Amino acid sequence: MNHATDTHLLDALGAGNSSRRLAAALAAGTRPDPALAGALVDRCAVEPDFFVRDMLTWALTRLPAEVTVPRLVAELGSGRAQARSQALHTLSKIGDRTTWQAITRALLHDPDDEVARSAWRAAVVLAPPGDHPELAADLAHQLGRGDRDVQLSLSRALVALGDVAEPALRPGLASPDPAVRAHARATEQLLRDPDSAFDLAVDEAKRIVALGPDAAAC
Repeated sequence: MNHATDTHLLDALGAGNSSRRLAAALAAGTRPDPALAGALVDRCAVEPDFFVRDMLTWALTRLPAEVTVPRLVAELGSGRAQARSQALHTLSKIGDRTTWQAITRALLHDPDDEVARSAWRAAVVLAPPGDHPELAADLAHQLGRGDRDVQLSLSRALVALGDVAEPALRPGLASPDPAVRAHARATEQLLRDPDSAFDLAVDEAKRIVALGPDAAAC
């Protein structure tokens, strides 16, 4: 890519029109140039449009991992929540398992829900099987967190870890907090029947929690 084209593409990535930014991200992925890695990562941190961000992630996956991964790992320490979230999302798409250690407990418990959700998804993809039990226990400590979408993301992450999720759910099932117990029961239902509807599982779990332990036999 020559300097003139490179400058034009960089300008387009920051254009006011989202369609132009989307086209620029598509062009960056269609003709991968490692020299653009820094600009693409920087744009991920501030891009307001979901579809453009998704295209930026795709463009980054088209570049050599040795170029993109160090930049993305550095973004995990950013003070900007979107930078952390997008970096985690992109790392999960690249799938380089050497980055697992960069997904810290602080990221898994990030106060920003979108960052935490991205960390949960990335952790499930990148963690080696031997670390799954500890990861499941760590995730289960957040049962009851957030709104319906946040809880569904956490449940899906636990279900994706498989059998190790079941023992991790036990403290939540015995929690004095009814919201935690309901979320734990709903996740347990999904673990046993991944095709079941989350909302129905939550409603049933809340019914059981409200009526007490004898309701489970009803």
